Amino acid sequence: MAPAPPPRRESAGGSDAGGRPPPGPSLPLTLTVLAWLGTGTTMAGLNKWIFATHGFRYPLLLSSLHMLSGVAVGYPLGWARGPPPAPRPRARIYLLSLTFCTSVALGNLGLSYVQLDVAQAVATTTPLVTLLLSGLLGGRRHHPLQYAAMGPVCAGAACSIAGGLRIYQPGCGFLLAAAVLRALKSVQQSLLLQEDRLDALSLLCLTSLPSFCLLFGAAVALEVGPSWEGVLRYDGTLWACVLLSCLGSVLYNLATFCVLSLTSALTVHVLGNVTAVGNLLLSRLLFGSHLSGLSYLGIGLMLAGMFMYHQPDLIAARWAAWPGRGTPRRE
Repeated sequence: MAPAPPPRRESAGGSDAGGRPPPGPSLPLTLTVLAWLGTGTTMAGLNKWIFATHGFRYPLLLSSLHMLSGVAVGYPLGWARGPPPAPRPRARIYLLSLTFCTSVALGNLGLSYVQLDVAQAVATTTPLVTLLLSGLLGGRRHHPLQYAAMGPVCAGAACSIAGGLRIYQPGCGFLLAAAVLRALKSVQQSLLLQEDRLDALSLLCLTSLPSFCLLFGAAVALEVGPSWEGVLRYDGTLWACVLLSCLGSVLYNLATFCVLSLTSALTVHVLGNVTAVGNLLLSRLLFGSHLSGLSYLGIGLMLAGMFMYHQPDLIAARWAAWPGRGTPRRE
């Protein structure tokens, strides 16, 4: 019997290592990544604006409205595109919905307690968990420098958190739990997109409805039920921001699924650390958050870790070509 093939080693772009070097990113992928980064930063700022400026205290309700907007937009687009998809692995889809709902709910709960820069700093630890889960669940191997890159990424997150002025510990606990679940969610999404051959729109349709049911039920039981009168006292400006946040969540989810189908779960989270700089500046401009020198040091470490992750072959080649690192000549 022939031996089983070894686990494939994944490059930063999601292709197998050992073959021909992958070409540069195509224009559609570049535009999709830019749209994903833009919608993610905008939605995080909108959510913080809703919580901090308008005093909205219903994060689970907001998360359920995000999923309801996915149902309202995804199903008409799916019907207009063509016949409904064939039967799918329902158990994996429901498990993904449960993971997704819990991660989003915990993320919004944490964001209602802490500043946006602290929330982003905690979220930057997600690639480390994704690296471990992708190896355990997906059997993927990575370049040694990609493992080493997680050091500055996590150290940068620690410095950014230490540089914050006000850290509410329960809020950070919510965010850390959300980071772990977000990593698991991305691995589940990647398996459905790449192994089960689902497209972004189909995955949005299949996960939005069960996610809405779970989140709305939790919101009614924990938030709206005890104080439903408080929902009615908000003005139209708040609901306009909520509507924009819902539309942004649909675009963000679609862009996330597209990037996942073209790259990998780990690449998505490492790329997501690019938004750290934008969110830190946004938090300073909108909410007056203080940024210390340690926070800026953390940003630099995170960016250095990102470069190590995305360019391991380039770093290894430059290190091998460094004077004195070549093979010694024989006399």
